[in-house]
Amino acid sequence: MPRDKTQSHIRIVNAAKAEFMEHGFSEASLRRIASEAGIQVSGLYKHFSNKEEMFDSLVEPAINGFYELYHDIEKTYFDGIESLNPGDEWESAGEAVRVMSFIYDHMDEFKLLIFGSVGTKYEDFIHDVARLEEKVTLRYMNELKAKGCNVKDVDEMDFHLLTTSYIEALFKPLGHGLDREKAMHYARTLEEFYAPAWKAWFGI
Repeated sequence: MPRDKTQSHIRIVNAAKAEFMEHGFSEASLRRIASEAGIQVSGLYKHFSNKEEMFDSLVEPAINGFYELYHDIEKTYFDGIESLNPGDEWESAGEAVRVMSFIYDHMDEFKLLIFGSVGTKYEDFIHDVARLEEKVTLRYMNELKAKGCNVKDVDEMDFHLLTTSYIEALFKPLGHGLDREKAMHYARTLEEFYAPAWKAWFGI
């Protein structure tokens, strides 16, 4: 009678997560993962084709959810353009709080992405998000300009560095070991800190 692989798979996933959390992807050992899961190394390949696929399975659901949230926030801003008029005051959609809540809903996965992904296709995750934020924000500013809003022209390098610093700031609580309550307090502070700058730039 064939053995049910479900429990074996769960043990492997749990062992892999612990190994990647402690050692990061590049230093993680398939031998240690197999030993912790109570199987031979060869048995891992019945579940995952390689170490990369094992790491992917841990982080990709969180990544996909993160981008779904990002595009939902993006839609909120762009859908609101129609109702804006020159002279109106720009208002935040509360994205820092929403993003921080999602990060802490998937805290281990984001710790893997930020601190343990060297050697994977995700090692530039924060910079990839920052580049997306830069692209989307510029498009938003251009659409506001087209509507006649008084959007300021900004120095390209200033814009790049400030946008990157904002995205990096969203993930700082993970490196400082903040619990969820303190991280959410920080997210609200972050919104208060950046709001005047966004308002000054967008100049609606």
